[in-house]
Amino acid sequence: MRTESHGTDAGFLSGLMENPVVGMAPWIIFSLLVGPGRFELSVTLALVTAVGLIVLSRVVNRGTSWKLLELADVVFFAAMAVVGLLASAGTLRWLETYAGEVANITLAVIAFGSMAVRMPFTIQYAREQVDPSIWNTPGFLRTNYVITGVWGLAFLVAAAAGAYGDLVLHNPNNIWTGWIIQILAIVAALKFTDWYPDVVRARAVRQATGQGPEPPPTAALLVPLAGLLVPIGIAVLIFDNMWWLGVALIVAGSLLTKRLQSRSHVPG
Repeated sequence: MRTESHGTDAGFLSGLMENPVVGMAPWIIFSLLVGPGRFELSVTLALVTAVGLIVLSRVVNRGTSWKLLELADVVFFAAMAVVGLLASAGTLRWLETYAGEVANITLAVIAFGSMAVRMPFTIQYAREQVDPSIWNTPGFLRTNYVITGVWGLAFLVAAAAGAYGDLVLHNPNNIWTGWIIQILAIVAALKFTDWYPDVVRARAVRQATGQGPEPPPTAALLVPLAGLLVPIGIAVLIFDNMWWLGVALIVAGSLLTKRLQSRSHVPG
């Protein structure tokens, strides 16, 4: 019984480490935590996470290849940590204000740059989950280009939101630009990463055989985003002065989630 449980745990960890989202965890942690008075904490947590993920990946998946994103994680956050230690008070204040945008723009450059050199960063993870015979098939390549592009767009949205809060609103802790919009962009990319491969596989099966399950509906992608409107509404009620908007978001999120669940057959 213990052996079976250990095998299940190992299989879960192995699959987890093969997910590109895990490689982005240090960046997500950093971009969401960084702010006035939090630079040292955010960069330390991001660097520890980056190193920890590499070590765990090598322990769980022996012989696994080095990933572009893993190396970028460690190099970027180690450099940021050194800069933070040596920076003057003025430079540190600048980093506390704009480091989130720098991280998001860097990630967008990695995403679109990897596509430009014909090696979208998600493909290194995807190849470890499929048979080598399909590594160079058009559908597999196109899927990774699309997913990598969606992540690039998500980080551009997060960078733009943070920049608007810093440069226009002069408030890096604004609940909308500093948290809500950025979290929505990341969650949308996360759900798309789960949803889109299933769509591609279902379409391929139906095209090849003329039968098979229907591709997951778009409603299945939107359910988690609609569900987020409820906690967003609660956050607006607590931290913002627009109570009416908070109530509207809670009601709209509840109704929209139920409607989308009925269309996507997602259990409540």
